[in-house]
Amino acid sequence: MTGAQGNVRTMDRSAGRLSERAVYAVLFAAFAGVTAQLLVLAIPRRADVTLAISEPIAATSFSRPDIVDRNGRLLATDLEAPSIFADAGLVLDRDEVVEKLLTVLPDLNGDQLLRDLSDKNRRFIWVRRGVSPGVAQKVHDLGLPGISFRYELKRAYPGGKLAGHLLGYTDVDNRGVKGIERYIDEKVGVDPVHSAVLSSRPPVRLSIDIGVQHALEDELDDGARRYKSEGAAGIVLNIKTGEVLASASLPRVDPAWPLLTLDDKHADRISGGTYELGSVFKTLTLAMAFDEGLAKPDTLLDVREPLEAGRFTVKDFHPSNRPLTVTEVYTHSSNVGAAMLGLEAGPEKLATFLKKVGVTEQMTTEAGPLATPQLPPRWNRVSTITASFGHGIAVAPLQFAAAAATILNNGKTVRPTFLRKFDAGAADGKAVVTPDTSRLMATLMRLNVVNKDGTGGKADVPGYRVGGKTGTADVAAKGGYTSNSVITSFLATFPTDDPQYLTFVILFEPKALEGARGYRTAGLNAAPVTGELIARIAAQLGVAPQTVTATQ
Repeated sequence: MTGAQGNVRTMDRSAGRLSERAVYAVLFAAFAGVTAQLLVLAIPRRADVTLAISEPIAATSFSRPDIVDRNGRLLATDLEAPSIFADAGLVLDRDEVVEKLLTVLPDLNGDQLLRDLSDKNRRFIWVRRGVSPGVAQKVHDLGLPGISFRYELKRAYPGGKLAGHLLGYTDVDNRGVKGIERYIDEKVGVDPVHSAVLSSRPPVRLSIDIGVQHALEDELDDGARRYKSEGAAGIVLNIKTGEVLASASLPRVDPAWPLLTLDDKHADRISGGTYELGSVFKTLTLAMAFDEGLAKPDTLLDVREPLEAGRFTVKDFHPSNRPLTVTEVYTHSSNVGAAMLGLEAGPEKLATFLKKVGVTEQMTTEAGPLATPQLPPRWNRVSTITASFGHGIAVAPLQFAAAAATILNNGKTVRPTFLRKFDAGAADGKAVVTPDTSRLMATLMRLNVVNKDGTGGKADVPGYRVGGKTGTADVAAKGGYTSNSVITSFLATFPTDDPQYLTFVILFEPKALEGARGYRTAGLNAAPVTGELIARIAAQLGVAPQTVTATQ
């Protein structure tokens, strides 16, 4: 009996050990299962595994290449951003879901979402795409059944509003809608993706320089505040290559939030609008007169009497009460003198010249088409007079700047581009005016800055041989012009002994400063803004300062 009892106890202990091992095995298997599930859940960016089987398999977004400046600094890139969707079949209380979502997303269309959630067969409903991680976390913390997340690509702009008009923007599917972003879709290429897959395409390298762009926007901001203008715009252009180094329009826009700025106030004034620019147009008129052999710098014009142009009388802002040389017509900014040169050429010759330098037909760049020039309905005596000093003809500022650059580029056509050119050589443009005319206009622009009677003295920057021309134009209105609003501008080039760069600064409806006797002409506002801009960017652009002489 004792042996039998011992055997029974041994068998009981063995069975106990087997039972204990079985329990451990079950527990181990359970822990292993939990661990495996946690590992699956921890795999990054796999939110798409939660999608309902009925979700469409078509691409929901597009992968885009980066945009960088001429030196490779980042301007735009794709980021992985969470998007929120709902599965109506899993929603327990649609009213509660909508009510709680509105606490995080107050601009959500709650009525529409209620209607969408009422159909239990709808297994995939977008709630909000491309939200910030913080918003996604708040929605997650609501703990709403049927609300889930997936990652998509969303365009991001590290510089914020920097160069916002030029860059353009994308839609909710990350497709380019405007500006360089649209150019990428049309000419470079984007890739359809089903999830957050970053592009493998090389970056799109622009011609602009972030440092020059920042300086331009900063000086325009300061000028707009100082002169209380309604807006401002400006460009910096490489005359030799046509590369736009900076382009800005105020008020700025944020390409990440385009819907907040899609109004006339935030339009791109550089390329999206046309304006009568005033006396800067005399640069073209005099270039025509010199190139056609109609005048020389010392040709005398009797500007003492006003000119009748239809129902308008053309006179000089500061009458000279004596004949002026053509050089003085430019430096004194004589409307009568410029009109006389236009009449000497005649309507047909003036219109032909303006077409030749590129201001009468619509221009297109990589950022899209510019606003169509507004031309006189017919070229006659009146339109010839007014166009000679920049009235009765309206063009986009970028288009005018390209025409002026053509005059200064040894007379060869300049086509502006927003893409970096890697060929260091000058653009091989078509000859429009002779090299002699080009050099002569650069000299006149320098004289207008350094001569005591010139209108551009406040744009001078010691050592950098700045030349330029002022423009002050009344704002066009229905049936005529406003009596209390002007657009002022300053066209500049430096160094004038061999023009390399062109700047064009425009202020819209500036106000007169105290002590200016009510004057708000370009020499008092656009010119000093230009001088401060050039003082900041000349060294960045590699222009070495030299000793300034009286006329060089």
